[in-house]
Amino acid sequence: MQFKPSISSFSPWRKAATRYFLSCLVGAICWLPLAARAQEESYPVPPEVEQQEGVPTGKVEGPFDLTSELYPGTTRQYWVYVPAQYDAAKPACTMIVQDGLNRAKDWRIPQICDTLIHSQEMPITIGIFVTPGIVPASRENAQPRFNRSFEYDSLGDRYARFLLEELIPAVSKSYNLSTDPNDRMLAGASSGAICAFNAAWERPDAFRRVYSTIGTYVGLRGANEFPVLIRKLEPKPIRVFLQDGSHDLNIYAGDWWLSNQQMLSALTWAGYDVEHAWGEGGHNGKHSASITPQALRWLWRNYPDPVTVPKQVGTHRRIDVLVANSGWEQVTSGHESAASPTCNAEGELFFCDSTVGRIYRIGEDGKTRIFADQTGKLGALSFGPDGKLYATKDQKQIVRFDMDGKQSVLLADNPCQTLVALPEGVYFTDAVTPAIWFCSYSGSVQKALPLVEPVSAMAPTTDHAFMHLLSSQQQYTTHARIGTDGSLSHRQRYGYLHMPYMERDSGARAIAVDVESRALVATTLGIQVLDQLGRVNLILNRPSLDPINGMAFGGTARSTLYVAAGGSVYKRVLNTRGEGTSAQPVEPPKPGL
Repeated sequence: MQFKPSISSFSPWRKAATRYFLSCLVGAICWLPLAARAQEESYPVPPEVEQQEGVPTGKVEGPFDLTSELYPGTTRQYWVYVPAQYDAAKPACTMIVQDGLNRAKDWRIPQICDTLIHSQEMPITIGIFVTPGIVPASRENAQPRFNRSFEYDSLGDRYARFLLEELIPAVSKSYNLSTDPNDRMLAGASSGAICAFNAAWERPDAFRRVYSTIGTYVGLRGANEFPVLIRKLEPKPIRVFLQDGSHDLNIYAGDWWLSNQQMLSALTWAGYDVEHAWGEGGHNGKHSASITPQALRWLWRNYPDPVTVPKQVGTHRRIDVLVANSGWEQVTSGHESAASPTCNAEGELFFCDSTVGRIYRIGEDGKTRIFADQTGKLGALSFGPDGKLYATKDQKQIVRFDMDGKQSVLLADNPCQTLVALPEGVYFTDAVTPAIWFCSYSGSVQKALPLVEPVSAMAPTTDHAFMHLLSSQQQYTTHARIGTDGSLSHRQRYGYLHMPYMERDSGARAIAVDVESRALVATTLGIQVLDQLGRVNLILNRPSLDPINGMAFGGTARSTLYVAAGGSVYKRVLNTRGEGTSAQPVEPPKPGL
């Protein structure tokens, strides 16, 4: 197969990019000990690279230029490998290789794909070889901005969005590409490897197969957190092949060899479908070039069987609330804004749509019915011990509804936002003062706790000894002791939350507590499950990309977690249960320290 593009045909910024990538390669090789360099010469060229009689040859088209809005001002190139068997009438699988044609040539991707597609060891696959972006300088003889590290080493969903919103649509104008996530594979080396893994990690609904070689899972831009996140976040439907060598880099950002082993350990512990190839080489493509055929065979094995959520065989979580084959189900949708789910003593779900001034009720039959209409703008909902539904209204009243939907006023002309009902009364927040107040069911009010920052949600521990307080702007939860007089005291930072990448706010806006006094905190990253001591043990996936507006345990067994997000309500059965906050306190088991 012939590759037509050459350095001499590139524009000045492309020449600068080429020099930059070559300098990176030379620099990496210089870190490699002489003994390892000598050993690497023994890595064989795989036979799949050789042209074989009867194997049709695909073609590589490009380069094509692509500009980006997600990475403003950047321009980049991509090439497209088209197998001889490609039929425009049938959607093809996709393999996206980071670092462009040079990386694909280093791995001999086109020749290997020719062989494996012909032998039906991988499906008919379009290859997309894309370079990182560059922002050209406005002056002559000035360096462009090289975007490789920012795009590849960063966590978060920006690069996945670039693939889905810009690159794939551009290629799809000329080729029929499958939209099935099981038909998509991402591949890369070094920073390109963490880029490939991260994109699949962020969007497993779009990408399921990852080929990672000499992966940069170290502290350049936060990828060193992956082994911890893999262990804590709910498993995702991703299949991963890892390659690295014992003489890989060991520099200021970390030890590549150890970090790749930590990735394997975490993925294995969490039950992922993962394979690896360890060698003695350094930070280059020699070893990976020799094992790419076996990696592709493994990643595409049993196709078209889908890549599924891994089974955590042999894994023993300290907090194991997951139920096998139980995911999120949509309960109701189409509302302008579903918020503040809460459940009565029978486990029936109530939630509000404050945009239209309405409360809904969902019974055992699963049907959504209007409970109260023209209610005004409601904030939080919570059932009291009297079976009535308490709510903040128009940010200046606390009202209550009987089970006929009749409304009465508990507290008037008092700023209020969020609330939670306990057996003795209602705690509510006042953003004007700011403070948390306690209102008895007879209507007497006292200040419970002055505040220096807003509280987005609160919930008591199961024994009603302490109150969990959330702030969407903070990386922690706080804990305050509930006094017999209704006061809140001895407040301190207590629960540690994992943060969305490069964000200052956790997005913590909802909380539910189970019978063992474990706090489930809805954040931008997911629903973080904290043990009694404030440590995140598990992070559940969010049911949608919309922010979560509230959570509550309900159902007849109180083991169904209801979540409001956007205009929908979702449910999921968990291996735990929760009681209403106004139920009688229950002593939780002693925590393991």
